[in-house]
Order: sequence, then C-alpha cells, then structure tokens
Amino acid sequence: MTSTQFAALKDVVDAQFGLITHTQLRALGFPRSRVRHRVESGLWQAVLHGVYAVSSGPISREMALEAALLFGGGAAVLSHHTAAEEWGMIRADPACPVHITVPYGRSAVTQPPTVVGAGLALTSLCHREGTVLHPGVVVHRSRAHEYIAVDTDQPRTSRADTALDVAIAEPTARDAFTRLIALVTNARIPVRDIRRRMEERRPRRYRRTLLDAVRLLADGVQSVLEYRYATDVEDAHGLPRARRQSPVVVDGRTLFEDCDYSDHGVPLIVRLDGRRAHAMAEVAFRDRRRDNAAELQGRPRLVYGFDEVTKNPCAVAREVETVLVREGWSRPGEIPCRACEWSRSAQTP
Repeated sequence: MTSTQFAALKDVVDAQFGLITHTQLRALGFPRSRVRHRVESGLWQAVLHGVYAVSSGPISREMALEAALLFGGGAAVLSHHTAAEEWGMIRADPACPVHITVPYGRSAVTQPPTVVGAGLALTSLCHREGTVLHPGVVVHRSRAHEYIAVDTDQPRTSRADTALDVAIAEPTARDAFTRLIALVTNARIPVRDIRRRMEERRPRRYRRTLLDAVRLLADGVQSVLEYRYATDVEDAHGLPRARRQSPVVVDGRTLFEDCDYSDHGVPLIVRLDGRRAHAMAEVAFRDRRRDNAAELQGRPRLVYGFDEVTKNPCAVAREVETVLVREGWSRPGEIPCRACEWSRSAQTP
C-alpha cells in the first residue's frame, strides 16, 4: 500500500470511529486476502458483515452504532429504540441490537449478534471466544426515509418520529398508548410535532389508539401518572374530567395545578405527586406554598402518588367523588368501573 493510499485509509478510519467497510477497502486498493489475514491474526476485527474495526480493542458504543450505520449503507439512520436511547428518552442497553432505518429498496437485512470465534468474527487476541462483539442490527424500511432523519453526528430519526416508531412497535394497543404518553412527556416533545408526523406518516398499527393518546396530551396530561389518573380514576369511574395544568399565582410566580375541577362548579384541586420531581427540595417547597395558598382560598385539596393511582384507583376515585359531592357535584349516572361493581357485590350480605 502506498503512502497516499495509507493516508486515505487513515482519513476514512478516523472519520468512522476506527471502522471501515469492505467496499471502502476495495476502492483504496486493499485486497481481500490482506483483510482476511489481518482479521485472522487478530489485528483487525470483523464487527459486522463487510464492516471491520482496524484494531483489536473493545468495541465502544459509538463504534457499535457506526458499524450498524455502515452496514446499512450511506442513507441508514439510527431509529426506534436506538434513536430513543440516543435522544435520552430511554435508558441505553448495550446488549440490545442496534435499530436502523433504510429506504425501501436497500438490500440490508437484519443481522444477529456478532460472536468472537463464530462466522465472521474470528478469534481476536483481545477477546475470549464466545464474547459478543456486536449486539446485532435490526433493519427497518421506510418510504418516508428522507423526511424523518436528523443530521446529527450519527444520523437518527427525529424525536417525534422516534417516539411514534417505539410506540407502534409495542405488542398491544394499551402498551402503545402508555409508551407514547411516557416518551412525549418525559422528552418534552411538542404535541404539535407528534400530530404533524401522524398526519404525514399515518401509522398502520394502533392509529386510533395513538390519536386518543395525542388528544389526552393536548388536554394537558404531562406524565404517565397524570394519564393513569385521567383514565383509571376519572374515566373508569364516571368522574368529570378536570382541567389540566391550570395556572395559579403563588408568591408572585405562576404555577400550574395538575387537576382543577372548578370548571364543574367545584373548587377541588388534585395534585399528583410524581416520585422523582417532587422529591427535589425546591419543588417540595413550591408544592407546600401552593397547598397553603389553596387552603387560604378555601379550596379543598387532595394529593396522590403513583402507587395509590396505579394500585388502587377505585379508592382514589371514591375519595375524589366524596369531595366532589360534598362541594355540590351530582353524579349523572352509574359508576362504570367493573372492579367497583365487584367490590360492592362482594360486600352485599
């Protein structure tokens, strides 16, 4: 290899986290026999089919992602769970395969994990036989490929597209509903972005369910806890829907109440106490001041955490209804919750 070819090889490898493809090597005049010799001797590693690491050291996360993109071809982008990990929507799991999306017509196919000593990954000097070198690649295809990518260092789908892709991949409609709520609220994705992407890329699975989730988000739901309260406490028990994120001024600052029933002629406030944010000293102080302000205004207040709402929504609903009725609300019909009906029948002598 000439000095010019070596310099070109170094430039390519440096730009790709120490990786290079068989096609790139062939364009640089690097013969297949030399590639095979370097892999067999442990100087290089076959990370994926046609993708090599020009070192014998460990494969970092950046290298694993880059290898998947190189395997998928020039238009490949990180997507689904991998894009969600990179956006910080979910916790990264190095054992999970790398998800990429390519345009329709590309020949890339899903790859199993690359194991040292099996198939392409010949035994390396720095890895024991049987070590998983790369977690594998899951290949998705999209006709809207050119519209969903964001030009980051390692290109990935946009936050809105990522949230929808992850939700649609869930096994059930309820799981898709909950997942979309969690991703949108935790990552603070604007609801307008989700709506626009759903209009431009109409999902084939769970479309009606996801539209319901978007409507709930548009109503002001900002966490999975608020979603569970709206569906499992209010809707399931025939209670009125509270106004979400109702503004209130406390100590000269505008704060927001989770659930405000004043639109129904009842001054009740329900605060949903999330496990993480409300543990912070500043937030705890803010909540106490807000509670005191409500009391001074003569507004009844109830506070519930994640465990009460998710594990015993019927009890929460009974308490909320007790205050609503005491303050003048009248139930328009029967309680639709089957669990409550079973509880009442079980107590009947």
